[in-house]
Amino acid sequence: MTPSTSASPEMTVNQTDFHDLDKQDPLAHLREEFDLAQDLIYLNGNSLGVLPKAAKTRMAEVIEKEWGQGLIRSWNTHNWITLPQRIGAKLAGIIGAQDKEVIVADSTSVNLFKLAAAAVRLRPKRTKIVTEPGNFPTDLYILNGVKNFIGQEIEIITVPSHEVMQHIDENTALVCLTHVHYKSGTMLNMKEITAAAHAKGALMMWDLSHSTGAVPLALNEANADLAVGCGYKYLNGGPGSPAFLYVAEKHLAALEQPLSGWFGHANAFAMSDDFEAAPGIEKTLCGTTPVLGASALEVGVDIMAKVDPQQLRDKSLALTEYFMRLMEPLCETYGFELVTPKEQSIRGSQVSYTHPEGYAIMQALIAQNIIGDFRAPNILRFGFAPLYVQYIDLWNTVKALETIMRDASWDQAQFRAKNKVT
Repeated sequence: MTPSTSASPEMTVNQTDFHDLDKQDPLAHLREEFDLAQDLIYLNGNSLGVLPKAAKTRMAEVIEKEWGQGLIRSWNTHNWITLPQRIGAKLAGIIGAQDKEVIVADSTSVNLFKLAAAAVRLRPKRTKIVTEPGNFPTDLYILNGVKNFIGQEIEIITVPSHEVMQHIDENTALVCLTHVHYKSGTMLNMKEITAAAHAKGALMMWDLSHSTGAVPLALNEANADLAVGCGYKYLNGGPGSPAFLYVAEKHLAALEQPLSGWFGHANAFAMSDDFEAAPGIEKTLCGTTPVLGASALEVGVDIMAKVDPQQLRDKSLALTEYFMRLMEPLCETYGFELVTPKEQSIRGSQVSYTHPEGYAIMQALIAQNIIGDFRAPNILRFGFAPLYVQYIDLWNTVKALETIMRDASWDQAQFRAKNKVT
């Protein structure tokens, strides 16, 4: 048995088969690069990635040597000043861009605001932004923030992703979509939608937060204009790690972003009263680089950069495919409903189900050291980070879930009590 995604759906699988899949997995050795307890099944890398072992060593070095001993000298002696560009160049190879088009900066939300505002400025006679309802909340909040900041002439149009192309017209300044949906795991056709936006003269921006490090990306090939992405999910950069942004080379000269901070200045240490934007991607920077967070992120990016994207995608599809098959009897017996596409070409690296008691069920699963997560109102999410999730994890997760449902052990007050973070 091989980790093929084309195996027959009727194929019988057992526990031994999943052990065999792990033995044949070309990415199996990468699990050793992460600090994972042996008794933990972690299916939440689509929300927060796992700690790379090398990050502990790197953080100690940055704290004790670079900060502790080098102090402010380390901006020069340890090249803190070029961290955004250096990590951005490494990320460029992962997302299919040129080195000079990608930089690490701020958070996804801040980057989204900067680029959305800049996009509207690049299309001054247009007053419409097209996105989708149910997009990740910060995307919708930020776009409305841009609208309110610029003025009431900007209109936000929210339409289902499969109808987006029908609503792009000559008045559209920007189309802003998430490449892989955070709830359903549905993956959009980047090339097709970008082409539709360009056909009407609109700019296209992609949120890659649930894509980067999980599915192959080719921003230049798709002719994308702008993109933002998260550093702490599949890239394993650590909680709250810096995000990244992409601006296609053709837009760099004209692009003006609203947060004209000193790191985006052409000569920051001239200490001039007047702002002069840097000529390249550096113009999208704002404040001082969070050196500790960026240094941790670089470790995760370095791990991802050495992975064959096709092997990553093959394993992702195999993991999600087998998980859905194992879940089919539970769907029939216990009322789970699959919301993730079965079609591989439009599926990211997660599988989601709805259930009326989804929150309590997930808490019961977490209590058994199997960590997925819940998204309101009723979605259980299972994320499959190919670098460290094992095939046997699928078998053990579904077996544990089957027991929880059969015994109704989820139906306890401790599992119904809502935490602040779900």
